[in-house]
Amino acid sequence: MRLYTLVLSVLLFSCKDALDTVVSDPYTEIKKALSINPLALENYAAQGKPAYVNKDNTGANAITDKTASLGRVLFYDKNLSTNNTIACASCHKQEFAFGDTATASLGVENGRTVRHSMRLINTRYAVEAKFFWNERAASLEAQTTMPIVDHLEMGFSGQTGRGNITSLITKLNGIGYYKELFKLAYGDATITEARMQTALAQFVRSIQSFDSKYDIGRAQAPNDAAPFPNFTAQENAGKNLFLTPPIFNGASERIGGGLGCNACHQAPEFDIDPNTRNNGFIEVIGSNQTDLDNTRSPSLRDILNTAGNANTPFMHTAVPVNIRQVLAHYNSIAAAPRNTNLDPRLKPNNIGQNLQMTPTEIDAMVAFLRTLTGKDVYTNKKWGSPFL
Repeated sequence: MRLYTLVLSVLLFSCKDALDTVVSDPYTEIKKALSINPLALENYAAQGKPAYVNKDNTGANAITDKTASLGRVLFYDKNLSTNNTIACASCHKQEFAFGDTATASLGVENGRTVRHSMRLINTRYAVEAKFFWNERAASLEAQTTMPIVDHLEMGFSGQTGRGNITSLITKLNGIGYYKELFKLAYGDATITEARMQTALAQFVRSIQSFDSKYDIGRAQAPNDAAPFPNFTAQENAGKNLFLTPPIFNGASERIGGGLGCNACHQAPEFDIDPNTRNNGFIEVIGSNQTDLDNTRSPSLRDILNTAGNANTPFMHTAVPVNIRQVLAHYNSIAAAPRNTNLDPRLKPNNIGQNLQMTPTEIDAMVAFLRTLTGKDVYTNKKWGSPFL
């Protein structure tokens, strides 16, 4: 009888201990829905970067593994749209360097974005802190929730009977894994728009690509202008054309020098100069209207995929669909009188430039731009969907 009582006591104690463990586990909802291990998070905070990369627009929102992990979930979660069909990742796909192959991306209820979706590679490593093609967001943090409250994109606009950002917060409060994720990131489960912005911005800034052929060569060279030992002669020639300013005659025809791309897309980050004006693409998708205020661009890194093809169409209009069409545009700029905001670097002598590129130079430029493509960013699971 004593042995029976002892065994029963042990069993009851063990069951109670197991029950306590289940009840006290603060991450049950995360584990049910997500492929994230809260006790062994992916590395976002200490990824490192090449010594020659100096630009960084992080500001006060330093990346942490916990908050970037929350940002990753928010980025991929279709619950952030009014009808649960669209996530940030719907328009910024990992396999396309976090861009979209559609001219205008699909939003809720067949809405469409006004501009082509911008790629998100290396957004952190830029002087420019403003976002969107027309720089209407003062920071990446401000940008992150603007598509969410856009009536055509993710729908929480407060218009025509739809909910607003407060409605979304109420919705997220009813999802168990968000209570756990926000507590993991911020110490308590309170969900606010500011916290969402902080987390999404951290995740987007964590998306980086520094394993390209260019990076291998730059690490072995004293500066960008020096020949890269791992480059072919054609790739080094393309690099020189990219870096070297052109020499124009009075008719704005190139008579010497290079192509001057570096003036607006400075190596080694290949980010956009914050002081640029527009580049001659002034149309509005699907209309005859004119839009002169699109003056930002993403980094030139990973504009091509590993096969050498365009990850997505180019510019806010998505009109050029391959890199040779882009080069053809810059080769001969039409300085339309109605374009009062054309970048002056594209109209020396107040005349649209004529670079007079040769087929050999075009081939060299294409070869060089292919060296800016990495590999890891397309497949690394820490930037992929966390949903099971």
